[in-house]
Amino acid sequence: MPPDACSDCATAPGDQVTSAAGDHVTSGASDGAAAAPDNEVGSAHWYAVISLTLGVFGLVTAEFLPPSLLTAMASDLAVSEGAAGQSVTATALVAAIAAPALPLLTRRIDRRHVMFAFTLLLLLSNVLAALAHSLSALLVSRVLLGVALGGFWAMAAPLAMRLVPQALFPRAMSLILTGVSVATVCAAPIGAWMGAHWGWRSAFVAAGAVAVLTLLAQIATLPPLKARGDSDARVLGELLGRPSIRVVLLAVLLVISGHFAGFTYVRPLMENVTHLSVAAVSGVLLAYGIGGFFGNLFGGWLAGRSERLAIVFGGASIALLAAALLAGGGSAAVAAVAITLWGFAFGAFPVGFQIWIVRAAPDQAEGASGLLVAAFQIAIASGAIGGGILVDHIGALGGPLFAVVAMTLGALLAWRFGPRGGATADVAEPA
Repeated sequence: MPPDACSDCATAPGDQVTSAAGDHVTSGASDGAAAAPDNEVGSAHWYAVISLTLGVFGLVTAEFLPPSLLTAMASDLAVSEGAAGQSVTATALVAAIAAPALPLLTRRIDRRHVMFAFTLLLLLSNVLAALAHSLSALLVSRVLLGVALGGFWAMAAPLAMRLVPQALFPRAMSLILTGVSVATVCAAPIGAWMGAHWGWRSAFVAAGAVAVLTLLAQIATLPPLKARGDSDARVLGELLGRPSIRVVLLAVLLVISGHFAGFTYVRPLMENVTHLSVAAVSGVLLAYGIGGFFGNLFGGWLAGRSERLAIVFGGASIALLAAALLAGGGSAAVAAVAITLWGFAFGAFPVGFQIWIVRAAPDQAEGASGLLVAAFQIAIASGAIGGGILVDHIGALGGPLFAVVAMTLGALLAWRFGPRGGATADVAEPA
């Protein structure tokens, strides 16, 4: 979302403010309207918001390191590349459970202390990964990362609401999501480069250093944030009963699983099909990251105008790019261009889905966001599992094959049932 999405919005009751999804809602409204973010600490705590940005950067970096290190990890641990790819699956499955569950389980604990705990888990996960000498030990480290990832993501937006005044909330979320953009640029190419020079474990050591910096920043900047005890597990069941919510979650499962089936196994494709050197692989992954950075900016702009169009654009683009890899993946030029543009196209999804699900449930935005995080993680796991099975049975082109099918179905679903029109548009209900 753009940083200046609502920097000049008034905050008096009855005026419009912008929600986390970019929707304009009326502050003080009732009868199912989205609640305006409420700042509880008196003023904007930008340093605290920056500490959350560091946390997001550290988590996303750690989550996405395995794809850039997969070949070396599999060789060192004496397992197949498909098996090593399940380090992504383990994190995603646990995060899918943690995202909706941890806000409920910790509902009586100061949120400041809860965030400290998540960052400590991030640090411990990276340490254990760096020391792992078997696939089972690596998977344990990735389970811990999943707990931290799911909990942190589920609570980041609600905490940002409480750290800044209403009108500055979109800008705070934009700053937090910058951590994703920077991690997208840095994680894969730097991980591949460090792995080539100092071994794959060095990348997890560096990620652990980021976790230490994040913890120190949070201790120094996060104010006490009293827990809210009004969370209710029944809300999640009620949301899942809404057809509009189920459509969003199904679209997430399709397109995100398609993306990660391709992305998780992109290094084996470049090495075994395109036959690129390690240096060239690092260069392509850097280009992918840069494409993703600009894709996040473009995707936020496009989703702000039509989340349906943003998701259809991303899904259709990646389906075509995956097809290009299937047809011409042996060409270095085709592979480099397709993978770079893949990163750009993926940027349309995060903000697009966030806007879609909040519009589908403006009266339960936080619960809907938790379900969205869970769906993302289940989709990541599904893509890693499905792509891994295909890679182990038909080779490195199995990932793009999975992506073509899943992305096409997801784009068609979004085109048919995605919200149409302006900010107040309803999601089309399936017949």
